[in-house]
Amino acid sequence: MENPRAEAARPDPDALLAGLERGQRGHLKIFLGAAPGVGKTWEMLDAAHAHRMKGVDVVAGLIETHGRAGTAQKTAGLEMLRRLTVPYRGQMLEEFDLDAALTRHPQLLLVDELAHTNVPGLRHAKRWQDVQELLAAGIDVWSTVNVQHLESLNDQVARITGVRVAETLPDTVLDMADEIELIDLPPNELRTRLREGHIYRPDIAGRALEGFFREGNLGALREIALRRAAQRIDKDVTRYMRERAIPGPWPVAERVLALIGPDDAAANVVRHAARLAEALHAPLTAFHVERPEDNAQVQAALDLAVQLGGGVATQSSTDMLQAVLDYAAANNITHIVVGRAAGRRGFRRRFAEILLAKAQAYTLHFVPLRAAAPPRPLVPPHQRAWEPYLLAAGLLAATAGGGLAAQKYIPPEAMGLIFTGLIAAMASRSGRNPGLFTAIAAFFLWNFFFLPPFYTLSVADPRDVVALIVFLLIGLLTGQLAGRVRLEAGAAAARVEALRRISVFSQRLSQAVTISDVLRAAAEETAVLTGGGIVALQGPAGLTVEARHPEGAALDEAAEAAACWCVTHDVETGTGTSTLPAVPWRLLPLHSHGTVSGVLAARAITALPAPLLQTLTTLSDQTALALERARLAMRTARTQAHEDSQKLRNALLSSLSHDLRTPLTAIRGAAETLAQAGEALDAPTRADLLASIGQDIARMTKFLANIMDMARVESGAIEVRRERLALAAVAEAAIARVPGALYTGINIAPAAAFVQADPDLLEQVLVNLLDNALKYAPEGSRIAIAARREGDNVMLNVADEGVGIAPDELTAVFDSFFRAGRGDRVAPGTGLGLAIAKAFTEAMGGTIHAQSPRPDLPADGLPGTIVTLSLPAA
Repeated sequence: MENPRAEAARPDPDALLAGLERGQRGHLKIFLGAAPGVGKTWEMLDAAHAHRMKGVDVVAGLIETHGRAGTAQKTAGLEMLRRLTVPYRGQMLEEFDLDAALTRHPQLLLVDELAHTNVPGLRHAKRWQDVQELLAAGIDVWSTVNVQHLESLNDQVARITGVRVAETLPDTVLDMADEIELIDLPPNELRTRLREGHIYRPDIAGRALEGFFREGNLGALREIALRRAAQRIDKDVTRYMRERAIPGPWPVAERVLALIGPDDAAANVVRHAARLAEALHAPLTAFHVERPEDNAQVQAALDLAVQLGGGVATQSSTDMLQAVLDYAAANNITHIVVGRAAGRRGFRRRFAEILLAKAQAYTLHFVPLRAAAPPRPLVPPHQRAWEPYLLAAGLLAATAGGGLAAQKYIPPEAMGLIFTGLIAAMASRSGRNPGLFTAIAAFFLWNFFFLPPFYTLSVADPRDVVALIVFLLIGLLTGQLAGRVRLEAGAAAARVEALRRISVFSQRLSQAVTISDVLRAAAEETAVLTGGGIVALQGPAGLTVEARHPEGAALDEAAEAAACWCVTHDVETGTGTSTLPAVPWRLLPLHSHGTVSGVLAARAITALPAPLLQTLTTLSDQTALALERARLAMRTARTQAHEDSQKLRNALLSSLSHDLRTPLTAIRGAAETLAQAGEALDAPTRADLLASIGQDIARMTKFLANIMDMARVESGAIEVRRERLALAAVAEAAIARVPGALYTGINIAPAAAFVQADPDLLEQVLVNLLDNALKYAPEGSRIAIAARREGDNVMLNVADEGVGIAPDELTAVFDSFFRAGRGDRVAPGTGLGLAIAKAFTEAMGGTIHAQSPRPDLPADGLPGTIVTLSLPAA
């Protein structure tokens, strides 16, 4: 087995991996300033000239001079990339040309103003995203940024200066930098430069001196910049220590660690640590080692640490002290805050004594006990856990009785082993205290009944004295260890169960399609954990319960008020919290992307244990994300439907302009001929012109009918009347509406004589199929109609002897405005007939598909097509 000290002396794998990833990309250096005009760009250009003199390939990708002549002169001698000209709202704007920089691929690229927002339409929305792509390509980048552009400081800067900065960048971009150089300038010198016109024009400078550039504002921004630079240096030092396995701490910066335990002092420790961190201007971390005896006080203290601006870290370890020391060393902690022990004995007293001995590299703060701690309520006698002790007494009595009955066969030494086994069994089953009770009682029973002189507590043989002492020590140790194993096994089982529940819930959420599915799953899973679950969503009229389990679960007036508070303030409320703790529900906000959409309520008559509360918190977070995903899916579906509707509208308009123009032109020409020639035309010519007009009118009427039918389909206005229809009668009526075709007859099997369908819709479907067969079949070919029964459905076939449909077009022939890629194109059409047939068929509860070539036609002829309708049999 490896030495733990040797294991701890190894470099941190995560730190080594992060260093390897940094080595595989370009080097980023940021020149950080407290305000505009401190000289960030000047210092960057000055350093760039020095590197160019050393032979480094330096290119100025983009330098913002802001009209300053000195800065413009400083760029002389550097290769400048041409800017990209982008049209935007009637103007031509100049932006950084990312593709040109990637093509040029210099060793070092200068990109000014890292927080700049790009013109819409470019590849990235922000300039720092351009820099990310440059770094990934292996190009070293230098850039500039002012501290007020950091996203986390946006509100703080607005309160100080009265000006809210519009262009911001995430704080992670600053963490991404390999090097930061702070450009500092005292406020008086910066204001002097402003008055002398080195930063802004004189008319702007006067207003700036009375606004953003007031001396107090600049002093506050300067302090913020210095602190952010110091925090970054501290992170670099910590990373250096981890990469080289240097034991900490190095007292280069103050860091406060609050140790949280399952006792009344936990919240007081957090408050004291927060005050200490604020006085030292140091980061605060609340640290907790998970134990089986964890309770709601632990979670409340961790929540309090987050509310006070600190971080939270938890670990699972059997050695609490070593876990604390390892975390403190790995994170360069300087101050450790722990609660003072109550009394002279107990676990906390021993922990404090060992901590004092081993944590000599840290400053320890022992928080005093509260002056007037409220007394713990006495547990009524009927609520005390006497059962394990009664069970132990019964088993001891039975073991002693059995041993006395078999005293001739069981030696006294063997009875000691039997009692030892009983001690281990009780400790494993009921815990440490019943195990210790069993050990002490077994000690006296073994001495009284089985060691001479019998029935006394005296011992005649000195060897029995040693045996009794050894038995007592082994019994106590066995009970202690077995009880600890039981507690740790229980904690591990609770964690496994929590992970299992979270996994099951994640699977349910992944299968949930609609918002109602998500809410129902959340309510049911919460009810499994606590006995009752309710999900309420925030709407225009307030909170509305959308899902509950069981059905009778409801929030009373106090719980509703707590739920409203939970949503309004984005904090947990109800039992176990500091807000309306008397409410018998634990209410967790459903928040995502900075907004609260609702609340998850878990029934909890008493405060929930920490593992269960952590599970519920995870469930609420997953529920919020699933709700957001469902909303986005619905929004996407609506957008897609709108796009499809728009495409259909455009296609209809296009079809109207194309397919109506030809018949209208023919009708106009024939009418003008009749009007101008009049009686000069002979009778056959006039009849031919009138017939042409009639055909074109019929064509337009049919086209407009198809348009109306498709509009009914798209608007969902189809009303289906399901009736028992004679299939032969419907087919004959459809044939009568499509003259000019050669029909081989109607072949309907007796079992398929009747269907359940709408008479008008089914007739229109057959008319469209027959018209399509007639249109794309050669003259003289035949059309067959047949029907057969398959199970509960009737299969109706319309078969032609035409040119068929290409295999890759079979699935598309039922799409709107689709026309086959081969066949006779002389006959006009809109491509809506089969699409309408499909929509009407599906509205009647049936299906439709096409098959080509026909399997019953000769292989040396035309392939033909069969269109098959499947309708419910009557």
